[in-house]
Amino acid sequence: MEILHKLVYGFMLLSALGVVGLVLLQHGKGADMGTGFGAGSSGSLFGATGSANFLSRTTAILATVFFLCTLALAHFATVRPKVSGGVMEGVSIKAPVAPVPATPASGVPAEPAPAALVPAPAAPAKPGEVPK
Repeated sequence: MEILHKLVYGFMLLSALGVVGLVLLQHGKGADMGTGFGAGSSGSLFGATGSANFLSRTTAILATVFFLCTLALAHFATVRPKVSGGVMEGVSIKAPVAPVPATPASGVPAEPAPAALVPAPAAPAKPGEVPK
């Protein structure tokens, strides 16, 4: 699972760098306005019409890969496998409960009191006895 996580992260990084590079290679819609007045040239790497189609389609594909990788990484971050075989697996801890006292005169049983977690003090020794 860790290898898949790193692989998706690598694809995400490469697609992000590709999108940035392709966006910087493209020129905006208003870039050709200056050519009408004699400033600049309209020459491009892939020809006048082919560059817009190739670069825009490649940018769209890389952006889709980037968003899919983002969704996959979000899924990996939220889904955790169930770990079995823990130290405390199958252990049940129950708090001791003191016996229920006698029913009061009203007929409603009293709430059981939790047992003391500290041991009760020993009875005081009688004079002349040695404490144990």
